Amino acid sequence: MRNPLPGLPSRLRSWTATLNWKAAAFITVMCCALAALLGVLVHASVTNQTVSQARDRALTRLTEATQAFEDGDRLGPGASLDPAGLPGSLRDLALAGHRGTMVGGSPHPTMWAAGPVDGHRVLAVQVDYAQGVRTIEGLDRAILGSSALAIGATLLVGAFAVTRVTRRLHATALVARRISAGDLDARVDDPRTKDPARPQDEVAAVAGALDSMASSLQRKLLSEQRFTADVAHELRTPLTGLHAAAELLPPGRPTELVRDRVATLRTLTEDLLEISRLDARSERVDLDAHRLGPLAERVVRGSGAPAEVRIGQDVCVETDRRRLERVLANLVANAHKHGRAPVEVSVDGPVVTVRDYGDGYPEYLVEHGPQRFRTEGGARGHGLGLTIAVGQAEVLGAGLTFANAPDGGAVATLTLPYRPDGSP
Repeated sequence: MRNPLPGLPSRLRSWTATLNWKAAAFITVMCCALAALLGVLVHASVTNQTVSQARDRALTRLTEATQAFEDGDRLGPGASLDPAGLPGSLRDLALAGHRGTMVGGSPHPTMWAAGPVDGHRVLAVQVDYAQGVRTIEGLDRAILGSSALAIGATLLVGAFAVTRVTRRLHATALVARRISAGDLDARVDDPRTKDPARPQDEVAAVAGALDSMASSLQRKLLSEQRFTADVAHELRTPLTGLHAAAELLPPGRPTELVRDRVATLRTLTEDLLEISRLDARSERVDLDAHRLGPLAERVVRGSGAPAEVRIGQDVCVETDRRRLERVLANLVANAHKHGRAPVEVSVDGPVVTVRDYGDGYPEYLVEHGPQRFRTEGGARGHGLGLTIAVGQAEVLGAGLTFANAPDGGAVATLTLPYRPDGSP
């Protein structure tokens, strides 16, 4: 996806994507638009009023001057016949037999009023308009100053109100991420949701819904964990009896089939018990220093199946050997069971890679990880081996990813926590 703002640094882009910035921009734009609208309306109203008052004074003095001219009296101050500074358009209007007014700006703001006399001459009156201009300019400065103050105050109040909402949204999002990471005890605990009689806003409604969802999910998961653990635990006793009885059967093909099925059931039961412990997060690691190269070779030898071990850079990591061997053994067994030879185990620093040359992992597994009791393509198994490997890797604090190689085959990559200065 292309960046819509390629010229901005990533940190600035992430900041401008926040709700605080969007709300501030929206409030600023709306305040500026409202201030501009009100300013234009006030400016137009006051200007019209000022011009109208000056025009009335000029026309009144023009009437008085015209009467004095007709009576043969002396013209008053500001009145004259055919003055040189009279605007041309106003002069033409008067010569056409009409009276009119016009504002002229040379050399000083002046309101002119002119009308015809004697049929071919123009009588004009000028009124000082400088005070009106100063009034309008002062009004414009007052409008700009008050608009700036109003925008600043509104922006501060709006930012404060929006920040309170976004802070609650951030807290809700943080709790949601904790729940998705497996912390089912996380809750928003918005105080507005504690009192049903108290009006709730949308953020409180979302927080309450998230808490209710987390509580319901936690109850269901705990119930499933208890059920799985109880079933696996109750199966151990009859399976032990079945195993003992199968050992007493006479040799033969039926006996081998019974023993094989009993062994499969016992393995499945132990896997279920292990998964229930991982789900309950009751596992504790026993850390010690171990070299990855010899440990990987020992796992391959113990698997009883051929696999090539490649050691690039051998390092010493602090880990739980039993759990790490369990993870690697499950990965190697899965490669032999569902992939094709050759199976390769590579050690390069704290990274262990298990690869085969089969058809690769299913698409759902690459995207979402292994799922219990789900296999595809007619493969045999219960989907528990990789599930246990992922769970044990999480206990070790390691990362386990699954991918398909470009040239074919499945690739499982285990990355262990490692500090170079911790090597012996």
